[in-house]
Amino acid sequence: MIRQNQGFLTKLYMLTDFAFIQLAFLLAWWVKFESGWFPYEEPLPLETYALWSLVYGAVAVVVGIMITLYSPKRKKRFADEFMKIFQMHFIGMFILLSIMFFVKEVDISRWYLAIYMILNVAFIILYRYFLKKSLKHFREKGYNRQFVLIVGAGSLGKRFFKNLKQYPELGYEVIGFLDDYQQWDDIEARRLKPILGSVGDLHKVLNEKLVDEVVLALPLNAHHKYPEIIAACEKAGVRTLIIPDFFDYLPARPVFDNFAGMPMINVRDIPLDLAANRLFKRAFDIVFSLVAIILTLPVMIGIYLGVRLTSRGPVIFKQERVGLNRRNFYMYKFRSMKPLPEGAPDTGWTVENDPRRTKFGSFLRKTSLDELPQFFNVLFGHMSVVGPRPERPYYVEQFKEEIPKYMVKHHVRPGITGWAQSNGLRGDTSIEERIKHDIFYIENWSILFDIKIILRTIRNGFKNAY
Repeated sequence: MIRQNQGFLTKLYMLTDFAFIQLAFLLAWWVKFESGWFPYEEPLPLETYALWSLVYGAVAVVVGIMITLYSPKRKKRFADEFMKIFQMHFIGMFILLSIMFFVKEVDISRWYLAIYMILNVAFIILYRYFLKKSLKHFREKGYNRQFVLIVGAGSLGKRFFKNLKQYPELGYEVIGFLDDYQQWDDIEARRLKPILGSVGDLHKVLNEKLVDEVVLALPLNAHHKYPEIIAACEKAGVRTLIIPDFFDYLPARPVFDNFAGMPMINVRDIPLDLAANRLFKRAFDIVFSLVAIILTLPVMIGIYLGVRLTSRGPVIFKQERVGLNRRNFYMYKFRSMKPLPEGAPDTGWTVENDPRRTKFGSFLRKTSLDELPQFFNVLFGHMSVVGPRPERPYYVEQFKEEIPKYMVKHHVRPGITGWAQSNGLRGDTSIEERIKHDIFYIENWSILFDIKIILRTIRNGFKNAY
């Protein structure tokens, strides 16, 4: 049976959001009118502001319901919730201002509204973040668990069981398997949950045991059993999830499209295909790169002089790379190596203790300061702050034939750093592992993920850089 506490938690989230909106109202009122931080102005009565805050609280909660902010979150990433909170307040404020315009309530302080909105977003994001962390902690300790039955004990079912064990914070516990043919040997019996019976025993198991979700992990040749299994689950009020036997071909977060009236799985759905996400990421890139250029300008001037005084040749090294949509561009770096002879092909691979490096260049590469000019690439739109690292055309042609899914990385702008680089996959490391990390980033992008990668890069430094 489906747990009844989900409805209670949903209502509790609504009430808590509403309460924090009213808390934001009280604090915004104090900051604007009582703190003395702003020039004094005669405000409307407190009761007027309180009334509009109550209206906004109701509007925001209704908007949250409409954009599914209050749907079950156990399987969801916080990044998805983060974006929905922004959506809720953006749409809610638009509706509030529209209502105020129609009733001719034009004397509300603009500064108050700005403070009110900032506090609303900050309060709700913070409390939900700490609540999500707390729930994960308690689930890891064994509280608030949900129970899963896996139908199918073959390779697909066993793989799902092993994957689920790696995420104890989700709070799911497998009670066992159902399968018509599989039997465990002694080793598997100790590592896995028991096989409780055949697929035909599903109705009996659902009646006798507490099951919240049934996961179908059957091979394609068992497709004909799905209608009976799904009917039994729905009769018992149990959620049913299906792992397609071809899931290796699907993205990490598959999306269903509707084509000619039929549902279809989009094999390569990318969050940055959405115009709003692209705009948000581009705005972040422009602001971040401008701030980085301003802050590091004295350092770049010092490096410019260091390169100029310690070796002959241009200070800025330009190298052709493959970027977004397989378009070539020139990536900028401070030169750290001796210039190539005229006409020599640029196909060499940098290795540890590379003899081509200059003494000053060795320092630049070790500290990754040679990468600073790439913030201008970001500003010009060639690159992003975070994304898969771009490669030279010569190696792209080589790797696309040797490494599966290598070209997927060109669906987004390349980055100064990326998920692979923040995990130490830089320099002479596995290209296959880098691509796995790049595809994971592309399919799971969020602005929070970008910030996490930037902070992780700063904390860990650029490992394996030579």
